[in-house]
Amino acid sequence: MMYEDKTLTCKECGKSFQFTAGEQEFYAAKGFSNHPLRCKECRTRRRREAYAGICAACGKEARVPFLPKEDRPLYCAECYAQIKAEREGNRI
Repeated sequence: MMYEDKTLTCKECGKSFQFTAGEQEFYAAKGFSNHPLRCKECRTRRRREAYAGICAACGKEARVPFLPKEDRPLYCAECYAQIKAEREGNRI
């Protein structure tokens, strides 16, 4: 399939950006059916965002890439890894 560069508009900042033929080919190879909604700068900034909270297990500060919900426990990376390992150990 032949791809052509497309000009898209970022839903975050409103700037126009190029979705190149090479990027389209990469997306297709990965099985992605949707085109990017954000420009490279906004995608990068979004990946770096982190939110702070207190770990429900150890009480240390926890930084996560999503906005924590008050009705759900938040865990630091170490406690989350331990909890996940325990859960996976119980599945065997």
